[in-house]
Amino acid sequence: MLLVIPLVLAAAVVGALGLVLLRKATEAEPPRSGFSLPLLWLLIRHRPVWAAGIGAVVASFALQIAAIANGPVSLVQLVVIMELPCTLILSAALLGGHLRTREWSALAAMTVGVTTLLLTLAPAGGNSGSAGLATWLVGLALSVGVIVGSLIGVRSTSRPAVATALAGVAAGLSAGLDAVLVKPVTAAASAGLGDVVSTWQTWVFLAVGVCGFFLLQNALQAGRLIASQPGITLANPLIATIWGIGLFQEQVRHGWWLAGAALGAALLVAGVILLSQSPLLEGHREAPDDLAAASR
Repeated sequence: MLLVIPLVLAAAVVGALGLVLLRKATEAEPPRSGFSLPLLWLLIRHRPVWAAGIGAVVASFALQIAAIANGPVSLVQLVVIMELPCTLILSAALLGGHLRTREWSALAAMTVGVTTLLLTLAPAGGNSGSAGLATWLVGLALSVGVIVGSLIGVRSTSRPAVATALAGVAAGLSAGLDAVLVKPVTAAASAGLGDVVSTWQTWVFLAVGVCGFFLLQNALQAGRLIASQPGITLANPLIATIWGIGLFQEQVRHGWWLAGAALGAALLVAGVILLSQSPLLEGHREAPDDLAAASR
């Protein structure tokens, strides 16, 4: 349990590096409504930085898996939120720019918010085996339904900012759902590879992971990070906390502790919204001529 928070913080830093590299790779292309297979093939062939970004995202998720195997999923996904300030700092370091008073204030608000939530709620315990098959199916149906509803909203709205925000929500929800599915998979791993293969959550985890990959790329490509990042950041721990407390029976403090948790949540949301508006997250726009020439 002592290694959980260090593992998650490492995952946040590595994941932030991945997001910065992915954004650098895709921003040379004009914003479009979705991520396409031709664009994927173009990135694979002509954008090595994109491959480096994917490698960092995979490494980040591996660190998250190690943390989830040793601690409550609600705690892990809450600390993962620190990926956003790490993204900002790395954007400034790798893509240029300076952190101003607004960025430092937002970073402080997020840090205090996450710390307050951890201290007041104190997530602990939990058992992924406590949920029966019917409960799993209902939970998955509701979660997938919200993700699909967000994607329908992306297609149906005529407002680019709203579409980008909903794409971010869908990506964040899929990442949180995949983290939830990791819990029973890691529990099965303790009994051997055969149990992992025979556990149905393993295959759902892989399917959600593939879909989540495209949803993340879709969110990054759909428009500016100022619109997509809050959904990517906040939807993840929200769905993980609902699953952790509601289905895995993870314990959190109640009573007056919830007042402190509400304050921490308010600071966290305010920090995420303020930080996501930083121009540093937009990064450096590469000349699109490189890709245009490469595609000929």
